[in-house]
Order: sequence, then C-alpha cells, then structure tokens
Amino acid sequence: MRDFFRNALKSSAPGWRAARLLLGVALGLLVCVWMLEDKLIYFPSRYPEGRWDVSDLPAREGEVVPKVEDCHFTAPDGVRLHGWFASPQRKAGAGFEPVPADAVLLWFHGNAGNITNRFEMIRMLMQLPAHVFIIDYRGYGKSEGKPTEQGLYIDAQAAWDYLTRERGVGRERIIIFGKSLGGAPAIDLASKVEPAGLIVQSSFTSIEDMAASIFPIFPNFILRTKMNSQGKIALVRCPKLFIHSPLDEVVPYKLGRKLYEAAPEPKHFYEVQGALHNETYIVGGKPYLEALREFVIRVLGPGAGGQVR
Repeated sequence: MRDFFRNALKSSAPGWRAARLLLGVALGLLVCVWMLEDKLIYFPSRYPEGRWDVSDLPAREGEVVPKVEDCHFTAPDGVRLHGWFASPQRKAGAGFEPVPADAVLLWFHGNAGNITNRFEMIRMLMQLPAHVFIIDYRGYGKSEGKPTEQGLYIDAQAAWDYLTRERGVGRERIIIFGKSLGGAPAIDLASKVEPAGLIVQSSFTSIEDMAASIFPIFPNFILRTKMNSQGKIALVRCPKLFIHSPLDEVVPYKLGRKLYEAAPEPKHFYEVQGALHNETYIVGGKPYLEALREFVIRVLGPGAGGQVR
C-alpha cells in the first residue's frame, strides 16, 4: 500500500498531475491563511488616522455632550495603552455643567478603525446618562503593540484595573460593553471579574463559527485564534443584555442568538429590526437607547447618580 501511494505521487499520468496540483494549491492556501490569520481578523487604524479633536466640537444650549479625557495606562506585559474617558456635560451659557451619572460603561469596540470612529455613539450614550471608558486595543489608535487574541484579553483586564484601581470606580458601577469583536474580550473579562452587568452587541460565539459562516468548508483546525465566547459566557453570572439585528450582514444573527441561549440567567435579548452591522444604534434610535437605559436602571437601581473622579 505504501508503495502504491509513493508511485501515485511520482506518476506522470494527467489525473495524478492534476491531483498533485490541486493538493499543492490547497496546502498553499492553508499556509497563507495560517500566516495571515491576524491580518484577516484585525483591521486597526493607527494614530493619526481618525478625528481626535472631538473636544472642540460645538454644542447647542442645553445639549448633553461628552467631556473627553485622554487616558494612558500600561498592560501587565508592558504595552502602553490609550483610551477616552467620556463624562456627560450639559451646555449652559458660555460653559458646561456636569450631568450626574453613576453608571460607567467599559466599552470594547469592533475589529476595525479606532476609538474615534465610535464618537457619535459615545455622544448618544451620554443621554443615558453614563460615563463611557473606551479603549483602543494594542495596535489600534494611540496604543502600542500588535493585536492578538491573548493581547486583547490582557488589554481588557488592564482597562478594568485602571478603572477600579487608578480611578477608584467600584465594580458595582461598571457595566462591560462589547461590540462585535469586542464581545470576545468583554465576555472573557466578565467571566473573571464581577461587573454590575454585561452588554453584548452584534457579537458571535467563536471565531470557528464565524469562519464556518463565511467559508462552510473552511478547515477550522488550522485557526490559532479561538475567541470561544460561547464557552465562557456560562461563567458570567451578572445581568446580561444581548443586542442583535436579524439584518446583520457581518455577524450572523443566529450566532448572536446562539450566544444568548448559552448564557445563564439573568439575561435579556433585544432585537433591532432592519439594521446592518454598524447601524444598530442609528436604526435603533430612541427605542434602542431606552433599552440600554432600562438595563442600566435594572442593574444599578432607579436612583443611580453621582460623579466619577
């Protein structure tokens, strides 16, 4: 039998030549995917890409807008990271007055761009009201390094430590928010710490499931990146809100539902009709914002208020 395969591989018959060619192409593609895996998952925009002068944007009288503070902190492996801490403030005459808010949303964004691409949604979240701490993973925006799965988990833990230790924010006030790819570090972090709540928007069960949804015959065994959120969500005991649109063209709705179904109680699923992947908050509008507000009140109580240092 061994001699049969050896002779077959050496055979010059047209059928065997075609088989060897196809095998070589397939192996070459697998090697390319393996080598370029990170580039197929992460699409960072590095500084100075993006709009960073957000503090200079005009505001109307009485409008609630974010006061943005640059935050720099270091991950345990020495990578220097950057984020924005946004607090709600109301335009009053020639200046601004702070808007009391107790909730702090620790936001982990998707796989493309940087924090500046999320500014319009940050403005919306000020209406809750809530503080928002959004970070750029390593390799994104002003953060050093290169993105990897383990790197994202390290960055998420570093952001939590910065909030709770350096800023003195109590965990009972922190709601972890993960959007799309950000659902993976959000769920990983929530499985290790004890936040007040967790919001997962337009996210997936695992990278293997995402790959299978795009390329049904893709050999998942070659993937180094796992992001097994489905396996980790069972460890998250805090209240959870899952948000997804059936029209999501990037992350299949069925994966969002599957992730929700794998989660233990307490949990709630909010569906946004007619929204593409990056349009959830736009199409969702006031009902979407109200769903977030109701979750914040459910988690922190109706009397939530106060300021963060």
